[in-house]
Amino acid sequence: MSKLLLAVFTIAVLGGAAAPAHGQNTSTREVTVQATVNRIQKSERVVTFRAEGNVFSNVYFDPSVKGFDDLEVGDVVTVRYQESIVVKVNQNAKLSTERDTTAEAQKADPTVMQQTTAVVKVERVDISNHQMTIRTADDRKLMQSVSDTKLLEGLHSGDRIEVTVTRAKAISIAK
Repeated sequence: MSKLLLAVFTIAVLGGAAAPAHGQNTSTREVTVQATVNRIQKSERVVTFRAEGNVFSNVYFDPSVKGFDDLEVGDVVTVRYQESIVVKVNQNAKLSTERDTTAEAQKADPTVMQQTTAVVKVERVDISNHQMTIRTADDRKLMQSVSDTKLLEGLHSGDRIEVTVTRAKAISIAK
């Protein structure tokens, strides 16, 4: 699983609200990050940011967001944007590395800037300690701390879960 998907999944698991995990958990929230402006596409109103860990993100800026026209490459900014995480149990899914599903998502919602999906296997669920251990397609074993145990409800060792991370438009930006 790439650093981007892992980082976003970790953020969502740590802070997002989730529905019961019997089939699909969804978390939609605002994310705030401090990042460096790496590229600006003025005509599309898209900015590429580089955050901690050398993670790159594309974010769309609606004309209503103030500050876009003042951005320059190299600016260090705090940006808030919308993000959605869907964790779906799919026992028959084959483990997979992250794949880009942006084009498909943009057909349904043109404000989607980036969407990635990966399938991982749940190795262990420890509700009392707010933790889960997952195995990735490249056979890495990762332990995740989970603040909202609702995300863990209904998950069992051996479950395969499809994690879809969707980034949409910016809410605000500040230098």
